[in-house]
Amino acid sequence: MTAPTRPPHYWLMKSEPEECSIDDALAAPDASVPWTGVRNYQARNFMRCGMQVGDGVLFYHSSCVEPGIAGIARVASNTRVDPTQFDPKSPYYDPKSAPDTPRWLLLDVQALRKTRVLGLAEMREQPALADMRVLQRGNRLSITPVEPGEWDVITQLLA
Repeated sequence: MTAPTRPPHYWLMKSEPEECSIDDALAAPDASVPWTGVRNYQARNFMRCGMQVGDGVLFYHSSCVEPGIAGIARVASNTRVDPTQFDPKSPYYDPKSAPDTPRWLLLDVQALRKTRVLGLAEMREQPALADMRVLQRGNRLSITPVEPGEWDVITQLLA
């Protein structure tokens, strides 16, 4: 008897392209990059408690000329300690985090393909995406869940 599998989960993960773009991820060994620098507890908890290897990821470019979904990826590893929290030279250094009680985690994201940029304006034109978290006023989380119907609409738009 096999264990029941959970339905696929989907996520939107934001990255500034100057730090790690979809092109950078595709050029990395195995097209995988460690998703470092998450410093929001809710986003960290999504990684720790919700994300599993194989989950779909919308790779989102933020803080750039044309923000939007720039690629499709997948979660490629389980979580582990983010070493940047202990490095005083890192912009993600957290002096309150200790190696014996780390606060921050990372996981690997594997880029599957680059897409055209699907911007916020075009997403807002889709009634099926009206409740999508990235489109909600004031949402600044770097990782948000994506509903299966939202994933379907977006992947169809990007096909």
